[in-house]
Amino acid sequence: MIERTEIPLGKFRRRIRRNLAPCACTAVLCGFIFLLFAAFTDNGQTDGKRRLPEEGYRILPPALPDTLSFAGEAVPMNYFLVRERLERELMVNTYWQSNQLLLLKRSARYFPVLEKVLKECGIPDDFKFLALVESGLANVVSPAKAAGFWQLLPGTAKDLGLEVNDYVDERYNLEKATRAACAYLRMLYGHYGSWTLAAAAYNTGKNNIDYHLQTQQTESYYHLHLPEETTRYVYRILAEKLILNEPDRYGFLLEKEDFYQPLHTRSISVDTAIHDLFAFARQTGVSYQTLKLYNPWLRERQLPNRSRRKYVFLLPTDSIGRE
Repeated sequence: MIERTEIPLGKFRRRIRRNLAPCACTAVLCGFIFLLFAAFTDNGQTDGKRRLPEEGYRILPPALPDTLSFAGEAVPMNYFLVRERLERELMVNTYWQSNQLLLLKRSARYFPVLEKVLKECGIPDDFKFLALVESGLANVVSPAKAAGFWQLLPGTAKDLGLEVNDYVDERYNLEKATRAACAYLRMLYGHYGSWTLAAAAYNTGKNNIDYHLQTQQTESYYHLHLPEETTRYVYRILAEKLILNEPDRYGFLLEKEDFYQPLHTRSISVDTAIHDLFAFARQTGVSYQTLKLYNPWLRERQLPNRSRRKYVFLLPTDSIGRE
């Protein structure tokens, strides 16, 4: 006769949980080891052969042209070091797709302004790519306090006739900053007789380029041994020229509506102090956000203007940005 022992229900449940817990842990551990083993043994291979990527997915080096020029000056594409350095910048920009897409989109908005001023100032059109490389066509500020599309330092900007103070910073006025940069580039070209060297000097400074030309006894940018940033600088400009002139060739397929459209503007002149730019924006029929977008040279919420200087404000011609 088998003697039965009555076990309270709560005690029975606790006993079951105690017995099952080690089993559950063991099962989880075994599953984890199996997955880990599968991951390590497969490692992208099937039957001893590396698995191919999805059909249509290819990573190819970007195409290099046989001939190339910058501002009408030939690039020595027969020199292997030139080709390798240009290829590096093309690869960096081609495969940094998100950034390059932004540059392509912004170019449709801002290149027309740059092209117009460059032409009026007698500066080769290729220098619009220098502005793109300097700033990404955005009003950025560097750690050295260079600012705007052309990344002008405060002292340089003032020397070139731009107003730079707590209330107004014309480095952010695209047309005025472009004219100032053109004056500087014209001076550099007059010194070197080479637009390529002028571009390099724009990056590192005239004194630095003079030193390297003198010590290395060469007159060609492409044969100078320079610090890394300046070594890459002109090649970055050339790479952007190639990509933006033929985006399809480098895999960027944009429709007309994908580009950011130019800002169509009207202007008003003011020669008095403005004590409240929030109220001024409302009076002109736009939001403060729109006022700042079209006039990024305004740095504070007021414009004292003690000298009664005439300032030209740009405003949208359409209803966009109006309240």
